[in-house]
Amino acid sequence: MAVKLIQGKGFKGRGGGAGGYYWHIYQGGVRAGHVYINSIEDEVLGKHSSLSLEVNKTMQGKGIGTEAYRLASEQSNLPKLYIHIRKTNIASRKAAEKAGFKAIETPHNRQLTMLWKLDV
Repeated sequence: MAVKLIQGKGFKGRGGGAGGYYWHIYQGGVRAGHVYINSIEDEVLGKHSSLSLEVNKTMQGKGIGTEAYRLASEQSNLPKLYIHIRKTNIASRKAAEKAGFKAIETPHNRQLTMLWKLDV
């Protein structure tokens, strides 16, 4: 069964601000989680778009995260999109890599930073 993203309104800090996006993740008609993009700023990357994804615990391990990362990245039409995940979160890293994200080195960052670029 295919993973689908249904656009939602979002709210502060979860895709509801300027430059933000919010989607509900569905698989086979069942809500499987949500994904959102915020415009954030930090010392290393400056102002950038950052994607966050949460898959419901009962739906994990089914490839939903990989498809949601890919779909949100494509549907946002942003030329560059970053994710910041805990370095110990191997499942999220593998899902992001399968969706086309690449790990990048960022100095003094305790989290893993990954980048997705729109193919033009």
